[in-house]
Amino acid sequence: MLQRLSYIVGAVVTGAGAAMVPPAVVAAFYRETSEAVQILIAAAITLIAGVVGRRVLGRPGKITAKEGFAAVGLAWFAMAAFGTLPYLLTGSIDTLTGAFFETAAGFTTTGASVVPDPSVLSHGILIWRAETQWIGGMGIIVLSIAILPLLGVGGVQLAKAESPGHQPDRLTPRFRETAKRLWFVYVGFTVLETVLLAFGDMNLFQAVAHAMTTMSTGGFGTEATSITGFSPYTQWVIILFMFIAGASFALHYRALRAPVQYVKNVEFRLYTALLLGATAVVTIAIIGSGPFEPFLRDALFTTTSLMTTTGFATADFASWVPGVQIMAVGLMFLGGMAGSTAGGVKTFRIAVLTKAASADLRRIVHPRGIFITRFGKETVSDSVMEGIQTFFLFYMFLFMSGTVILGLMSSDLDLVTSASAVASSLGNIGPGLGAVGPTSNFLAIPDTGKWLLAFLMIAGRLEIFPVVLLFTRYLWRQ
Repeated sequence: MLQRLSYIVGAVVTGAGAAMVPPAVVAAFYRETSEAVQILIAAAITLIAGVVGRRVLGRPGKITAKEGFAAVGLAWFAMAAFGTLPYLLTGSIDTLTGAFFETAAGFTTTGASVVPDPSVLSHGILIWRAETQWIGGMGIIVLSIAILPLLGVGGVQLAKAESPGHQPDRLTPRFRETAKRLWFVYVGFTVLETVLLAFGDMNLFQAVAHAMTTMSTGGFGTEATSITGFSPYTQWVIILFMFIAGASFALHYRALRAPVQYVKNVEFRLYTALLLGATAVVTIAIIGSGPFEPFLRDALFTTTSLMTTTGFATADFASWVPGVQIMAVGLMFLGGMAGSTAGGVKTFRIAVLTKAASADLRRIVHPRGIFITRFGKETVSDSVMEGIQTFFLFYMFLFMSGTVILGLMSSDLDLVTSASAVASSLGNIGPGLGAVGPTSNFLAIPDTGKWLLAFLMIAGRLEIFPVVLLFTRYLWRQ
């Protein structure tokens, strides 16, 4: 088992090392020679470690579902560890804690940052930040299945453990072909957004960086003010692509041939309705004197950013009325569709839990009645229901325990800051409220708190189970 795990984790680390080469090339293009060299050294170290893990310590072979969960959890922690090297070697972030936090926020597409002003970073490091989110958006494991024939039949087990949705949405009988098609859609939308952003007030470098972090619902930007300083046109483009990224990519692929698939999909209709409803409430709450469009744009941008867990900002929602702030926290939990790059609980799970609760209430009134939980026209099986309930239980347990632990770490962290930081990290969002609001960063969090939040980011990105299972004897027992 350990040799097979080493083989898989080594392959993923090798991929992370190869991903460091483009940022080095970008740094060299902008004549940031020192940064280019340091990033290449980081790439070399990571590649060597990956090759050793794969070729020397590892052995290929068919993996079980149990091993698939273990491989995914270990691979993401390994990626986050080696991803610190470009920050540390270039001196962009000079502490291991800060570098690990930034890297975890990247690969998990959380977007929380310890960098006060990204604009002072080199072009190479800015692209590395964006690339970590872009890779993490659809999953480095799915990328490996699509591009490198390393995992064989065990790839399905890996995908079940890592895929952003409740289960892999097969487009073809072979999962490798499915992954390729999903990445085709992912890359296509990224290129399209880059072109549209470049037509606005972003230069090509900014357009590429923001397209990568929008489609991954990541939120890392190139400016200290996030998206606030860019034109209304740019903000509308990003709203559109945040919305797209928060929907299922399998649905996007099917809709390329038949756009009516959007209308037919129950979860997409629910996702859209919830987003528009939240936008209407926020717009009414913040509207003031002056033109209507800026208020609508800020409301739609903020609700889309929070619900899709992207984390970009055009307004300081922490300064809005308390009711809107509470709604913002609720949107952090909600998330986008299953099969999207968004984090959170997901609209599918929320809908099923709501329907199950309604059925339980009717069952109390009619004890002999038979009530079936459906999502659209499909019946939700007992096993799926149990999985969703278990997931939600663990999600809320991590949120509550994380809030308590973080609050105990420092007397300077109030309840609002602690709760929103944990909700933001677990939901892979980025900004929270209080000291970690949209206009602030996570520097105020103590080092031990940053490690806790980084752990929660990875747990949230992998949908809880692969990370929690790492700490159980059931996973490691032969």
